[in-house]
Amino acid sequence: SVQVWSDYLNVHLHPKSVYVIRQYMHDGYCGCLEAFGQGESLLQDPGCIEELEDRLHFYVEECDYLQGFQVLCDLHNGFSGVGAKVTELLYDEYSGKGILTWGLTPVMLLCPIWISPFVCIFNILMVGFSPTQDSQKNFYRLMNTALGIVHLSSHSSLFCPLSLSGSLGIK
Repeated sequence: SVQVWSDYLNVHLHPKSVYVIRQYMHDGYCGCLEAFGQGESLLQDPGCIEELEDRLHFYVEECDYLQGFQVLCDLHNGFSGVGAKVTELLYDEYSGKGILTWGLTPVMLLCPIWISPFVCIFNILMVGFSPTQDSQKNFYRLMNTALGIVHLSSHSSLFCPLSLSGSLGIK
């Protein structure tokens, strides 16, 4: 049975390349990973850091000539904090290697709402988000994006925000 998007993944990934954050799974006990600080705190656990370093060293030892790393992470939710800690770890462990970081943001759409046959207003909708979300979630998205950009760019050789809209997912 299909439960998450990765159930559709036809590529078989090496077991060392997947690290599951158990408390934030779809049926996890902590709910959503929605704040930058939540993501950062995940990688402050010594057991988590040790596991991540072991997996990283497994692949680094397989390289003949390591040139650098590419990091892709969401900016608008708690994964910006996870990505910030990962890039900090890479920067500290492999300071001479390049780190290319892609900050991903959701798509925003203009949705026309016709008031009369001649009057139209536009509502901004984010793909994958409910249009009735409250201002606290919008504030979280704004703060996560800002903190993510600052922290990711400070530990990356090149930081590139990536979005299909021009607003970085911010209203």
